[in-house]
Amino acid sequence: MHRPAQRVGRAPRLTRILVSAAAVPVVLAAAGCSSDSGSGSGSGSSADNAAQKGTAATSSASPSTSADAVKPAAYATLPAPCSVFSKKTLGELVPKGLKSAKSGKSDDAKDRSSCSWNSLDNKGVKGSQFRWLNVSLLRFDSDATRGEGNQLAQTYYDKQVKDAQTVTGATGARSEPVSGIGDASTAVRYGLKKKEGSFKQQTVVTRVENVVVTLDYNGAGLAGDKAPSADDLTKAAEKAAKEAVAAVASANQDGSRATTAPSQSASPSKSASPSKSASPSASASSKPSASASATKKN
Repeated sequence: MHRPAQRVGRAPRLTRILVSAAAVPVVLAAAGCSSDSGSGSGSGSSADNAAQKGTAATSSASPSTSADAVKPAAYATLPAPCSVFSKKTLGELVPKGLKSAKSGKSDDAKDRSSCSWNSLDNKGVKGSQFRWLNVSLLRFDSDATRGEGNQLAQTYYDKQVKDAQTVTGATGARSEPVSGIGDASTAVRYGLKKKEGSFKQQTVVTRVENVVVTLDYNGAGLAGDKAPSADDLTKAAEKAAKEAVAAVASANQDGSRATTAPSQSASPSKSASPSKSASPSASASSKPSASASATKKN
């Protein structure tokens, strides 16, 4: 009777051992499932990481793609303004003023420049012939914020044409596009009466790539002399404008062309500032009076 009691007493212990042993695979299985689940989560994270890296790569590429979208300015410099015309051309437009060249003031000659000439052919009692010639050049850089140099130049070109078409006191104004000069060219002509005489003004505005050339040429018959032909003056002005455009291209043949990187500055460059470059357009309205003062000096 005593031994059976002992067996009965050991039975719960054996049962606990068996239950514990049976529980081990369950724990291991659970651990395996947990491990598999973790592995699956890990592979998903890798995929997410790869996607994030791809997004980051795309994001980092975006700025460079945006910058590349702004083309560099075609022309990086300007010619010396007082040397854009040949001696022959000056002899035709300002025959008595070959040595009268006067360069305009500029804080940066590669971005803005100008030069003027005046000629007075005094024939005594037979009267006098007066001529005045001015060329202004303005260059625009490409800018990541403001746009390409060509577009900025086109905007300024349009403004110059409009200014020439709306000069106060102009009479008989007419304008027409000119073919064969730069990428866009317009000739504007009109008359202006001053106390010294009747002046005939010709303004030829031309855009070539990122440069705007504004050529002003006026003439008058003074002291009773016959007024010059507006057609002849316009033809001469257009010829001179074409020569000025060729000088711009020639000044950039040393490798400056198409090598200027787009500016990253958010502020307008000095060369593109309309306020500082207003003098060429503003001078269109004041040229006859300027030429009149030159006449007085002579």
